[in-house]
Amino acid sequence: MAFESIRELASALRARKISAVELAERALAAAERLQPALNAFVTLTPEIALAQARRADQELRAGRDRGPLHGIPVGHKDLFCTKGVRTTCGSKIWREFVPDYNATVVQRLEDAGMVLIGKTGLHECAYGITSTNPHFGAVRNPWDTERIPGGSSGGSGAAVAAGILPMATGTDTGGSIRIPASFCGIVGLKPTFGRVSKYGVIDLAYTLDHIGPMTRNVRDAALCLDVMAGHDPLDPYSSTRPVEPFLPPGSLDLKSVRLGVPDAYFFERLDPEVEAAVRRVCSLAERLGAAVEELTLPDMAAVTATALTIQLPEAAAVHEPHKERAADYGADVWANLERGRAISTGEYVNAQHAMRRYRREFCAAFADYDALIVPATPTPAPKIGQTTLDISGETVNTRMATTSLVRAINALGLPALALPCGLSASGLPLSCQIVGHAWEGAMVLRIAAALEDARGALPVPPVRVGEPAASGGLVA
Repeated sequence: MAFESIRELASALRARKISAVELAERALAAAERLQPALNAFVTLTPEIALAQARRADQELRAGRDRGPLHGIPVGHKDLFCTKGVRTTCGSKIWREFVPDYNATVVQRLEDAGMVLIGKTGLHECAYGITSTNPHFGAVRNPWDTERIPGGSSGGSGAAVAAGILPMATGTDTGGSIRIPASFCGIVGLKPTFGRVSKYGVIDLAYTLDHIGPMTRNVRDAALCLDVMAGHDPLDPYSSTRPVEPFLPPGSLDLKSVRLGVPDAYFFERLDPEVEAAVRRVCSLAERLGAAVEELTLPDMAAVTATALTIQLPEAAAVHEPHKERAADYGADVWANLERGRAISTGEYVNAQHAMRRYRREFCAAFADYDALIVPATPTPAPKIGQTTLDISGETVNTRMATTSLVRAINALGLPALALPCGLSASGLPLSCQIVGHAWEGAMVLRIAAALEDARGALPVPPVRVGEPAASGGLVA
């Protein structure tokens, strides 16, 4: 049985219709059962899960309620440091790393009473969009296991989509929450840069990494962000700006909301089914009362290229201490690190300077709008090993095409949410992306919740099993 929403589970826990231990046992059993097909986890933590679940049950019986996440199962992408549990980053470099502390987000969710089921698989070093990992095996998409779940937070996306977990954490440097959310048919939220602490999360790119929740619905993402967000003195990038409540109300329309739809770039190279699905979302928004208008943005191709010029050398800098260990990296990750080392200091500084201008221009261009609606990915999930895509008769690189609609938003630092918007004719999820102003994550969530309420949720995928993924050594 798939998990219901976090809110429904929280209500059932308090009504004593189910226990936290039963929820944990369900999640662990589902993770074990689906692991051969999905390879969604690097490590399972049954002893920790059951101990935390027993404590949650005891506290709830005693009247100590930590909030709506109390007793709810969670998985953490395996680059979040977890005290006493190995944190591999999907890499040989960190394969045996066992932290003696929790990442701030891990600690905040634990303090809120969440129950750790395990560490989810990812693209090596979070540096890719497929989650086809040379060291831990390919993570597979539960809608079709011959396809990628997206990356780099692919294990989190697959585990949530398959109903193993109601929530998992992800990181997003060039789309790594929103891409797997799009390909797996779930909600993936990238907050404003600095809204959620990065402390204790292994870096990919210092000025681009974002931390966020991956859930099956919008309000669950808001509940999680309510706990995850806030200043952290341990993170030098963490904002001191006060945190607003994120949870949208129960009844919503979009009256007085203005939504912008870009007249170029985001709709230039799309699978026709993706474009049709996003256009339907725009029509739905209008029926809910929103004003939906075309607008012109700055040169988004230039913003995207500049974002890559920032990411490549930052990632190379993160991995500089390990540059003598080329043989321990997968070929694709090593090639990107080498690309980063080839970018000069001057190129990097100029890219950062240009990005400041792009931020001003971008925000000015949609100052009169509450948010943008654009596609999240240009196609449904590609097959594992597929290096090129055919989009409207043009052959394009899979990685570059897949990140083309999300990468710039990381560099701009704006909140963005991937929202399922239907299924393709072949039964694969399609997704749109709602992009808001800095610090306006609550507005993004409100718009997304209104659309989700009107559209309804996608079903749990059938977990169509192709060639099973090999895995082992899962239990911590």
